Amino acid sequence: MAGRNVAQPTSRRVSRPGPDPAVFFTSPDTLLTIYQEDFTETASLPEESVDLMVTSPPYNVDIPYSSVKDGITYEDYLGFSRKWLKRAYDLAKPDGRLCLNIPLDKNKGGQQSVCADLTRIAKEIGWHYHATIIWNEGTISRRTAWGSFASASAPYVIAPVETIVILYKDHWKKDRRGTSDISRDEFIEWTNGLWTFNGEKKTRMGHPAPFPVELPRRCILLFSYTGDTVLDPFLGSGTTLVACRDTGRRGSGFEIDPAYCGIAKNRLLEKTDHTG
Repeated sequence: MAGRNVAQPTSRRVSRPGPDPAVFFTSPDTLLTIYQEDFTETASLPEESVDLMVTSPPYNVDIPYSSVKDGITYEDYLGFSRKWLKRAYDLAKPDGRLCLNIPLDKNKGGQQSVCADLTRIAKEIGWHYHATIIWNEGTISRRTAWGSFASASAPYVIAPVETIVILYKDHWKKDRRGTSDISRDEFIEWTNGLWTFNGEKKTRMGHPAPFPVELPRRCILLFSYTGDTVLDPFLGSGTTLVACRDTGRRGSGFEIDPAYCGIAKNRLLEKTDHTG
């Protein structure tokens, strides 16, 4: 009713006695943590505690994850996206940022404007839009059909790129001045919103949809200070935490599947990573 003030429920962290049962692994220096937990239901992190999120959520294109079906209806997919984007919003600091790696669109199961739809949902939740980076991935191939070939009857247009949508919570400028470790040349190159580097081979990672270390590494160096807290709600094979380890950030990642948690743990225990 117009003019009526209605108290809105707030999401609060649920305290757990003793060690958090969702913790799958913590690095020896305690800076990196893997949670085997559904991010949309998590109470493992306090609200407004995350500086930067870098993630690539499920794409809803029937990728064969071992524990989660990725082929739900598009309407259900958007509902799932709204749920996790809201949880991410709650965990972000007022100057927190989100780097969202998603496809520009998809044609499997019908043409859908994935990037536009998820950006719209994020803005409805309260996220603010900053920019979109186009990732020209050298190994990507999305073409499954021409529609009508060499005819105006019903051609398909498929862009062989992905996007990294940059969002922020309350304000873009950081609240504090920290230490940046990005080089001058990197800053000049990466603030150009067209990034070109190869994707990751799924056969080498043991995961059906990995992204290369170069993607979170660039996002972390460009959008966070050293020592900041970085989160990946869909950790997969652990790439974002590998980038956190290599750039001196605190990092947390959520992954439902225990096998993928194990892959991520093993990667973090390696002295170096050669996927960047």
